[in-house]
Amino acid sequence: MAPIPGSGLAKGLAVTLRTMTKKTVTAQYPDVQPELPPRTRGVIGLFEENCTVCMLCARECPDWCIYIDSHKETVPPAVEGGRERSRNVLDRFAIDFSLCMYCGICIEVCPFDALFWSPEFEYAETDIHELTHERDKLREWMWTVPAPPALDEAAEEPKELAAARKAAEKLAAEQAAAAPQPGEDPQ
Repeated sequence: MAPIPGSGLAKGLAVTLRTMTKKTVTAQYPDVQPELPPRTRGVIGLFEENCTVCMLCARECPDWCIYIDSHKETVPPAVEGGRERSRNVLDRFAIDFSLCMYCGICIEVCPFDALFWSPEFEYAETDIHELTHERDKLREWMWTVPAPPALDEAAEEPKELAAARKAAEKLAAEQAAAAPQPGEDPQ
């Protein structure tokens, strides 16, 4: 069956009339901050103390917008007679947010939990070159990262904690058995 001429126009006008009767909702953004969901992807914060300069985030970034510079330092031995160690020291950690597509791959691949999503979204600049944020700015955004959600009370205890608790209980039982009991003659 052929469509009736003008039926599309009638459907469009019906939608227009329906929306005209509804009350509009205007977000008063600059004056009233929006209620953001807890997992909002705003900007990436850097917890510098956890960064080991492994460069996984920079290698896995599909936009190549993470810039990391480092150098090696020699650390003296922890005990006398030990050997010196070398460790990477972070010199520069920068993210170019004019290139970033907010995919979160860098945060997912970081094995040391040095990168986090912050809900902060007000970092517009008038010059595109100012969207490359260095580690001091990324560190400031760590204070805006929300705390992780509480664990489910009905959830199973993590295997790592269960193993550590069992080992601690076993060690305490061995120490209690080896300690002399009150009233016994220590030999």
